[in-house]
Amino acid sequence: GDTGAGKTTIFDAITFALFGEASGNNREPTMLRSKYAEPQTPTQVELVFAYGEKTYTVQRNPEYTRPKERGDGFTTQKADAQLTYPDGKVITKLKDVNSAIRDLIGLDRDRFSQVAMIAQGDFRRLLQADTRERQKIFRDIFGYVCTFENRQPVFHKL
Repeated sequence: GDTGAGKTTIFDAITFALFGEASGNNREPTMLRSKYAEPQTPTQVELVFAYGEKTYTVQRNPEYTRPKERGDGFTTQKADAQLTYPDGKVITKLKDVNSAIRDLIGLDRDRFSQVAMIAQGDFRRLLQADTRERQKIFRDIFGYVCTFENRQPVFHKL
């Protein structure tokens, strides 16, 4: 899409839902709340995703300021997360949800961003990389080492 079309916003929402962080290192989770949002409007994301044959739901909110429920003034809504498994099991602590997501999909935020959001320049770099560099990139992203036997690539799980 064109610059400014909203691709990064979508990737930020997906990445935040999964990992509690924005997709890029130059954006903080506190930046994900629109400055145009009404003070009483909750800031949250819900992502329903399929992994393998199973469907999971993750909900998150960043830390943000909201009006107090009683009285005047504002209070800080703490960051929170919830992961619901296909069998209905629910995990609710931030650290536990973060750990469960990493264990489930086998990627942390950095690796997910490399895989899901490979920029045009990075893709070009990957295509033009020599064999050693390409092996390192694939090893880092996918957890495999590629060797060649009889001129054919053979992948070995790390």
